[in-house]
Amino acid sequence: MTDHDHESGVEPIAIVGLAARVPGAGDTDRFWRNLVDGVESVTFYTREEQLALGVTEAELDDPSWVSAAPVVDQLEYFDADLFGMTAREAELANPQHRLFLEASHTALEDAGYDPARYPGSIGVYAGTGADHYQWTNLFRNPALWNAAAGNLSVSSANYPDYVATLTSYKLDLRGPSLTVHTACSTSLVAIHLAVEALRNVECDMALAGGVCVELPHGRGYQGMEGYTSPDGHCRPFDARANGTLWGSGVGVVLLKRLSDAIADGDQVRGVIIGNAVNNDGANKVGFSAPSVEGQAEAVAQALSVAGIDPRSITYVEAHGTGTALGDPIEVSALSTVYTQGVPDRQWCAIGSVKSNLGHLSQAAGVVGLVKTVLSMEHGLIPPTINFEEPNPALDLEDSPFRIATTLAKWEATSAPRRAAVSSFGIGGTNAHVIVEEAPPRSPGPAGAHRPAHLLRLSARSRPAL
Repeated sequence: MTDHDHESGVEPIAIVGLAARVPGAGDTDRFWRNLVDGVESVTFYTREEQLALGVTEAELDDPSWVSAAPVVDQLEYFDADLFGMTAREAELANPQHRLFLEASHTALEDAGYDPARYPGSIGVYAGTGADHYQWTNLFRNPALWNAAAGNLSVSSANYPDYVATLTSYKLDLRGPSLTVHTACSTSLVAIHLAVEALRNVECDMALAGGVCVELPHGRGYQGMEGYTSPDGHCRPFDARANGTLWGSGVGVVLLKRLSDAIADGDQVRGVIIGNAVNNDGANKVGFSAPSVEGQAEAVAQALSVAGIDPRSITYVEAHGTGTALGDPIEVSALSTVYTQGVPDRQWCAIGSVKSNLGHLSQAAGVVGLVKTVLSMEHGLIPPTINFEEPNPALDLEDSPFRIATTLAKWEATSAPRRAAVSSFGIGGTNAHVIVEEAPPRSPGPAGAHRPAHLLRLSARSRPAL
């Protein structure tokens, strides 16, 4: 058995393409640079800017009001021609639908696939936030509403039901196409479903991820003790952690059975070797509360599917909301599973991208997975920022974990680099994924060299080219 073999015999799933557009970064290259540099991508607004977004004087005068938001740059721009859409269709379309469509196209490009020439079927598994766009924009614009030619045009361009099927239609994808809703764990659950669909040969590749756009874009929020941050900063695992803040973003990964990816010569960027989804049920203090038992069960199931020693996992990208209730429960659940049969302590780094971006809701899980894959590729673990001292309730000294507070080299061992990604949703749906670095590519012929390179360009139209 090689280092990349697993006792369970479950088909590993390759990540062959990825895309992310998040606060402070329009692509994954910039996203990685921001992570390495420890950038906090939260925008703080003036009173005048908030008034222009419709925030009232009374809200701004409330001492608990926070004029901050993690926003996506250039949200209003969209290349309608690229996707065969008219200007009117683009105006009607929810920005979440547009962002997910763009990110899916980018993930396919990243993998080097033109769906029009791909002989297999490609599925789409997507999740999105609420359809506020039609209520805050379309219904308040009578001229646009009257020109929409019927309620069907508005609903099909805005309802969450259509975020996956619009992508399938515009990119001519023939695999399963469905929308997933599990609140904050949505996109990682979508990835779980895509992984299972590939193992069941329901499709040959699958796009999976999630998107959320908070509207009005850039509007601040009311800080609430223990729930939303009182100062616009998210502090996962810190003793000062007192709430998260909600942001906008999108992430998509393109998945393929590892055996097929290797046979086709794909660039494998990471490999999913274990995955699980469950629900807390009623064993917790309330509907919106997390559960140690439920989270631990999901973690244990994913490890069982992967068939690996938990000691071989050296980084966990946690859900890490930065709340006094959520962080200790998450670390307790992880510790319950990762310490079983393992005497070592604090061997595993733990972090959360929410310290950089805030909570991207339905997109949070896939963005955490993208961060983890980029970290594996570069052999570096980025810092979790806004951290000074650990919340004592975490009991880190008696856990497998140490907080990743500085940029650190991700040391390679005899086993491949392995990590876990967690995502938990209000309502109790938990998701946990085990991922490892890509297997080494086969070397080319001995002595092979390329004195010249062929640069191939393509575009949808001649003017675009």
